[in-house]
Amino acid sequence: MNVKQDLDNQQQHSDHSSDHFPQPHRRPRGFAAAAAAASGDAAAAGPKGRREREKEKERTKLRERHRRAITSRMLAGLRQYGNFPLPARADMNDVLAALAREAGWTVEPDGTTYRPSQVPLSAPPPPPPPPPPQLVPFKATLDSQASLLRIDESLSPASLDSVVVAERDFKADKYASASPINSPECVEADQMMHGTVEADGNFGGTPYIPVYVMLSTSIINNYCQLVDPEALRQELRHLKALHIDGVVVDCWWGIVEGWSPQKYQWSGYRDMFSIIREFQLKLQVALVFHEHGGNGSGDMPISLPKWVLEIGKDNQDIFFTDREGRRNTECLSWGIDKERVLKGRTGIEVYFDFMRSFRMEFNNLFVEGLISAVEIGLGAAGELKYPSFPERMGWRYPGIGEFQCYDRFLQKNLRRAAKLRGHSFWARGPDNAGYYNSRPHETGFFCDRGDYDSYYGRFFLHWYAQTLIDHADQVLSLANLAFEGTQLVVKIPSIYWWYKTCSHAAELTAGFYNPTNQDGYSPVFDMLKKHSVTMKFVCSGPQASSLENDDALADPEGLSWQVLNCAWDHGLTVAGQSVVPCHDREACIRVLETAKPRNDPDHHHLSFLTYQPQSPVFMQGDIFLSELDNFIRCMHGEISAGVEA
Repeated sequence: MNVKQDLDNQQQHSDHSSDHFPQPHRRPRGFAAAAAAASGDAAAAGPKGRREREKEKERTKLRERHRRAITSRMLAGLRQYGNFPLPARADMNDVLAALAREAGWTVEPDGTTYRPSQVPLSAPPPPPPPPPPQLVPFKATLDSQASLLRIDESLSPASLDSVVVAERDFKADKYASASPINSPECVEADQMMHGTVEADGNFGGTPYIPVYVMLSTSIINNYCQLVDPEALRQELRHLKALHIDGVVVDCWWGIVEGWSPQKYQWSGYRDMFSIIREFQLKLQVALVFHEHGGNGSGDMPISLPKWVLEIGKDNQDIFFTDREGRRNTECLSWGIDKERVLKGRTGIEVYFDFMRSFRMEFNNLFVEGLISAVEIGLGAAGELKYPSFPERMGWRYPGIGEFQCYDRFLQKNLRRAAKLRGHSFWARGPDNAGYYNSRPHETGFFCDRGDYDSYYGRFFLHWYAQTLIDHADQVLSLANLAFEGTQLVVKIPSIYWWYKTCSHAAELTAGFYNPTNQDGYSPVFDMLKKHSVTMKFVCSGPQASSLENDDALADPEGLSWQVLNCAWDHGLTVAGQSVVPCHDREACIRVLETAKPRNDPDHHHLSFLTYQPQSPVFMQGDIFLSELDNFIRCMHGEISAGVEA
């Protein structure tokens, strides 16, 4: 028998033996196992088993969708409030790398992470020394945090919410108990910056920023007379000793043209400017077209011109109006900018005639250079905004305010815009936007995923904000004609409450279309840039710094960061206005850091700062003057001892 026959016999023998000794069955794995189990369960359980599996699949999808929503909100918060440059489809590695870089670590593309002072070597590094005792609590916090993140897959979406909230509360408690001195990693970037400033208070050698002080409104009475020239001289004498660069004077439309149209009375202001010239101080003039005082503030009330109020008795639609039909006489509605309802003149013509009269009356002061800038009032409180927070209507901080567009002229404008859009039924204001003191979550319009982000909501808010921009554009065009070659200033408000919500409700009612998914300040600054205007931003006052009402979700620092950087990105000259008391060291340091940010790579800083004392300077005493002197010297970059009392 040859070799071939032997191989054939062995093959036949193996085939027969396999019949008596079958090969062991291999257990299916992966998708095959799932399919086999599903077929077995289906045969065993029938329709009831299939229903249970379908329900479990839906629960799994719901949990996954919920986890993705939480992740999306976390990433959005890091991008918006932490300024983390995360990619559009960020994963956990991107987040960890961003957090490590924020803490001062270096992260290579391959994932190698080390401190800048520790260069990674190819050979394994020696074992690190034991950690110092003060870092143990921080490590324990991280370990506890990691244990909290182990989420059971059986948890329902509601349970996942509770886990996320528990983790946030746990971190807040632990980090609050850690010492910022012993554990610098626990301190946020802005806290470390403020701590450094408070430690050395070194503002010596920083840019020189001129400081102007606003003079009291009560210096001029309603008959345009200078009330007390000697008191004014005493105040200016104190300011001159403090090395103040200049003063800001409000020129009230309701006083100068108060009794008859186109009859301008400037005598009191002429006397005031002559005294200011004696002290060789620079002068900025604010031309204001709104009323002032009368709300229990103690200031002398200044109304709109009497002849305008007489017109308003017969035609109340010249004033801003809320949804309930209540008229606000604080300033004229922008709906009459092109309507000849003011004794044959439009609103724009009235403003221009007032500005032209001022320029002609004090032309010699412009030629001498005494008047360095002119601020143009464009709305409520002299700021570019709707009068959406009137205290006379019962508004109190932190109410969201109400839309002010229900007068006949603005409603006609809205109908025209809706018709051009092709949806005439959109010619209405929102009917679910709440009231002056409502909270965003209490309304159907401003709540998360509310109507503010619907097709109608976006149309209405865009029209509302564009009306504000158009008003400023028209007034500034004529202001440039009246004050050619003079620096023009426009005041932008600081509406910081509800800034941490999605809708930014208070900004929306004031006319700034600035929800989280929209930059509402860029269109405004494009318009200001066209007119070469200086943007004056109202820095946060004591109410913002203390944040007494924690329910307001306020973020004055976040708003300031957005507004100032947006203005600088548009190439605008930026100024500031502050009402913080000089004896509040922390608030003053915050104003100084805003005026001349230390970590700005482009070295931006304010062009000047207007300081508005809470009462006349000459009534404050020596202690106040000493504190104000320190603050001014810091703004001038002359001293390194900050604002110590």
